[in-house]
Amino acid sequence: MSAQPLYRHLDELPPWNDQSQVLECVAVLPETHNVKTFCFKSPDESWFRYLPGQFITLELPVGGDCIHRTYTLSSSPSRPLLICITVKRQPESLGSRWLFDEVDVGSRLKAYGPAGIFSFHHHAAEKYLFVSAGSGITPMMSMARWLFDNGRHSDVTFINCARRPSEIIFRAELERMAARVPSFNLAWIVSEADPYSVWTGYRGRLNGLMLELIAPDYFDREIFCCGPAGFMQGLRDALNAAGYDMERYHEESFLAPVGAPGELDEPDDVIPDENKKACIRFAKSDREAYCHETDTILDVAKGIGLTIPSGCQFGVCGTCKVRCLAGETHMVHNGGIRDEEIADGYVLACCTKPIGQVDLDL
Repeated sequence: MSAQPLYRHLDELPPWNDQSQVLECVAVLPETHNVKTFCFKSPDESWFRYLPGQFITLELPVGGDCIHRTYTLSSSPSRPLLICITVKRQPESLGSRWLFDEVDVGSRLKAYGPAGIFSFHHHAAEKYLFVSAGSGITPMMSMARWLFDNGRHSDVTFINCARRPSEIIFRAELERMAARVPSFNLAWIVSEADPYSVWTGYRGRLNGLMLELIAPDYFDREIFCCGPAGFMQGLRDALNAAGYDMERYHEESFLAPVGAPGELDEPDDVIPDENKKACIRFAKSDREAYCHETDTILDVAKGIGLTIPSGCQFGVCGTCKVRCLAGETHMVHNGGIRDEEIADGYVLACCTKPIGQVDLDL
């Protein structure tokens, strides 16, 4: 049997067809302690055609049955001979556990796609802002790799949030890109440092102040975001509060990638309306004040002579913390309140606005 040639031009190879072909795993690469990249080729050496940011659907033979799971491609179509998915092992995820336990070099899987509309190729711009959390980094990595390989060196600010520095996926590769391309700017944000190590970067949750520091020109950028629902909600709140043109904001949940424009659900965000009336009742003081939805609790309280201790007045120091007893509020803070306090009903008066009728323990 004669050996296959090591190299053939793309025009000598057929494009991959998900209706008739399977994928064969050719590499499994560890990224972090609980994240792996699975690289696939077509058994007949087909090449892959897709847009950076798209996803594939894998058919996984789990427990005698077949389940289908979608995974965003972390590879770039500028490297068309293989495709890669980068997966975080989740204890509650049947699909990710099976991939980690069962897939190795030589494994073959049926796949469908690629598909999806989350790609900057649909939104040409001179400047981009990529924002992600955890494994939501995968579509951003595909787009970053395409830009790097393409050599256009577009102006990109890349923000990724992780629990710890050791859990930042693709950190070394992205830092090499940034070192080679002056217009590619990186920012890492972590919740906590690794044990026995020093972290000198950003810490906490991404908020409006961090956004201003990292990308002061973000109003000029097309923004792409991927991550958990709460993370994306927080970014949308900050952008809405700042007056960013949300037509230039694009997101995709890594739990539910969108395959076609008709499947896209518009976020049902609460946005205070300056033309709508609201009412705040201060229960302990037995006072009531009418206002607009765009007025902050702090300003309304001052307006009727009530004092709420305050410091920074933009949601950092936490001095103006008050408890909401009833009603809906809209808060966009910058780290001055903990999740447990929010769960207990507390808000920061300086950056919280009433929606309709609100009762405060004040």
